[in-house]
Amino acid sequence: MNWADFLLLVLTGWTVVGVLGVTLSFLRRERAKAIRHLAWIAGIWLLYIALVVIVSLTTRPRPVARGQEQCMESLCLAVTRTDVIPGYLATHGERVLRVSVRITNRDREERKADTHLKAYLLDSRNRRWDEIPGLEGVQLSTSVAPGNSIISEPVFKVDSDATDLRLVFTHGRRLPYALLIGDRDSLLHPLVTVPLER
Repeated sequence: MNWADFLLLVLTGWTVVGVLGVTLSFLRRERAKAIRHLAWIAGIWLLYIALVVIVSLTTRPRPVARGQEQCMESLCLAVTRTDVIPGYLATHGERVLRVSVRITNRDREERKADTHLKAYLLDSRNRRWDEIPGLEGVQLSTSVAPGNSIISEPVFKVDSDATDLRLVFTHGRRLPYALLIGDRDSLLHPLVTVPLER
């Protein structure tokens, strides 16, 4: 757990306790006190969300070089190669690409898996292509033993005119990732991409 996870956890716990206090105040018919505490909760959350957005807007978009690791806590991902699969599934002139991703567990004690991790491709026109399910062999969400690495090979079908392809790893813009300060999936955060060879 990093500091952003810890901060969101503390804020969530404080909110739960605060909502219980507000509910109790309403039950005791202490309306003014309940509204004051509710205003504090809403104000702190607005301040926190503003901080998430400010950090996202001041973060520069950054490409990650092929072979360079991107770590999400103790799991690190690195794109090692891209292969075109000739003639396979390409029925209308598309290209089918297989991207090799090395997943390393830097933790020395626990098996790690990121069950919400997905990948997709973007091109120069920001068109998006998701993985073709069932063709990747080892999934990106596979558990990795401590100190070990595995290779996942997600497969994508892209239009023949797609250029400047970039790979994006994501958990999606959903909770809790959307509210983590500085997370790649936080509100309005620029994409972290891996440019693939043309």
